[in-house]
Amino acid sequence: MEPVIKINPGATKWDIRQKIWDYIEEKNLANFPRPVHNRIPNFKTANPACSRLADLQVFKSSQTVKVNPDRPQQQARFIALEAQKTLLVPTPRLRTGLFNKITPPQGASKEQLRVCSTAQGVKDFSVPVGLEAKVKVDLVVVGSVAVSEKGLRIGKGEGYADLEYGMMASMGAVNESTVVVTVVHDCQVVDIPEELIGSHDLTVDFILTPTRVITTNCQLPKPQGIIWIKLDAEKLEKIPVLKKLRALEEEAGKDVTLGETPAAPEPGPQATGRPRRPARRRPRPNMQPDAERDPKEESKQDGRAEGEQKARLHPPRVRKESRGDGGEGSEGEMAARGKGKSRGNREKAPEEGAREVASQRKLPLSVTTVYLGGIPAGLRVSELKTALREKEATPLRLTWQGAQHRAFLDYSDPQAAEQALESLQGLSLNGHSLQAELAKSQRGGKRSGQPGRRPRAKAAPAEARGDAAEAAEQ
Repeated sequence: MEPVIKINPGATKWDIRQKIWDYIEEKNLANFPRPVHNRIPNFKTANPACSRLADLQVFKSSQTVKVNPDRPQQQARFIALEAQKTLLVPTPRLRTGLFNKITPPQGASKEQLRVCSTAQGVKDFSVPVGLEAKVKVDLVVVGSVAVSEKGLRIGKGEGYADLEYGMMASMGAVNESTVVVTVVHDCQVVDIPEELIGSHDLTVDFILTPTRVITTNCQLPKPQGIIWIKLDAEKLEKIPVLKKLRALEEEAGKDVTLGETPAAPEPGPQATGRPRRPARRRPRPNMQPDAERDPKEESKQDGRAEGEQKARLHPPRVRKESRGDGGEGSEGEMAARGKGKSRGNREKAPEEGAREVASQRKLPLSVTTVYLGGIPAGLRVSELKTALREKEATPLRLTWQGAQHRAFLDYSDPQAAEQALESLQGLSLNGHSLQAELAKSQRGGKRSGQPGRRPRAKAAPAEARGDAAEAAEQ
């Protein structure tokens, strides 16, 4: 079968990732979370693709199955539990350990098993499995951004699947007979040049798509352990379990020499040595204080110098912004917007836009906004702040709209917002589950922090309803 996406000669791993992410977004092939960039895509037909797992003989004969924690493989986790397999799920980003063993309630119903297969269920119904545990994994299921019919695989660029497999190999949980399966959309099956695959990269034996099962007969060996020279001290600090494994291997007399930390690493350095995101796609936010900016220079850039100067000479009523000081959110912001709308004078729009920018003096000009919906009536903003701190998801600014049962959280860059989203999945306050997702203005690569963009979040209740339906389906 001919690949849907053609890979140009000389393409890098990042070129291939970007092409697939762009295609999936352009064709609207994915569910939440969106956009799919820098993620394992949660494609809409993931459940039928995962369901093919039950037909594999290697699955039927397996006892212990390890499945990645990503959303598109949720159905694979459910199938493993339904078939009464021992299910191991890695901790997200390996922050708190290597594995969680899922332990459903005794006599669990099908619906309870579905709950156990969700991200929140993995947290609530699991026990940790340490490096010292004697575990034998028969089958490994991973997500991918791209995969070839020859079994070559490209992940989202952080190297966690490769590290997980390398650690399993080091602890004797996997060997050359362990089967690796990936679940992807048909468009993610592409031609990957073999020279892009390193000794640390995980390859796959089976590819499950919504339309077919591909046996790769891959000839490349899988990682036999951690290749320490490809890691640096900064990576070890982020993954404590990796530091522990290194100490054990050092005691055993193995070479655990680390590579050098890059002189100017991008956020989230990878085991592959590549930046997490292409720098060209992420404009640098202007961190200069307003007092140091030249209004004439700004007029060359956006044509709003006059409005900018007026805004500085006559500051508007700046919205109340919550930065951990106990403020109650954005009542001032809402009042300012209402006042601007009632004027009905289009000629004032540039000035209003300039004032919007001027009201964000201590923030980057470009921020990434997360929508938080389903906030229960009576919840105080201080309670939400406490929950955000506990989840390590404190934003630069919190815009509180409690009457509309929602809030907006501004983060410095897409990476920080993505980490916050992961931490906030499954958040529950006062018995109500909250929905966390990127604000609509952030989707499809649109810049955040631009004047006039936040009002688009009025459509957020529809998103909340969509997520509620999705949760009910689960």
